[in-house]
Amino acid sequence: MKKFYDRYKHAIPLIIYGIIYLTWFTYLEKHVTRPANLIHMSLDDVIPFCEFFVVPYFLWFFYVSAVVVYFFFKDKQDYFRSCVFLFTGMTIFLIISTLWPNGHHLRPAVMPRDNIFTRLVAFLYHTDTPTNLWPSIHVYNSLGTHFAVIRNEKLRKNPAVHTASLILCVSIILSTMFIKQHSVFDVLTAFIMAAVMYIVVYGIDIVTIWQNHRYEVRARKQIRQV
Repeated sequence: MKKFYDRYKHAIPLIIYGIIYLTWFTYLEKHVTRPANLIHMSLDDVIPFCEFFVVPYFLWFFYVSAVVVYFFFKDKQDYFRSCVFLFTGMTIFLIISTLWPNGHHLRPAVMPRDNIFTRLVAFLYHTDTPTNLWPSIHVYNSLGTHFAVIRNEKLRKNPAVHTASLILCVSIILSTMFIKQHSVFDVLTAFIMAAVMYIVVYGIDIVTIWQNHRYEVRARKQIRQV
């Protein structure tokens, strides 16, 4: 049992944060249904509604989770980098949604067509209210996931994986606007936040700094005990 714990104990932060995030987000979805602050840009009116983009929008759930799970088993260092990147942005999103309730009126009142894709969009609209949108976590996490892929020593040597990740990342980002889930403003601000976190996580490499600090503290304790 101890060997199992030592091998997989790095799942604990992910589980704890997952519970916190889902609880907090569910609370916001139930209690923030009429946002006081509407988000809108003129570009939003130019972008047409295109239901086919609902496919990459839903693929986001697989994309992000698959990469995190891969690093969980294959590269603990990049796993922690991904967690820091994703958790930080998601927490900022929750805080903003709590202190500055926001939403939009971009969704079409009536679906322009009737097909499997518009039905999927209608299902999405029913389950996900047009509130708590800024910045777009779909965009931010997609960027964070792609950064994790291209920065990983093993994955970035595989051009097929690199290209597939880029195509999926771009498709998801576009989907948020084409199915009217997010304003262009949500997307742009998610890019800015992701750029800042890229510097923190991969430029400064805060995970390695933190780990080195822990090793130094442990070494000092061992020296004192001797």
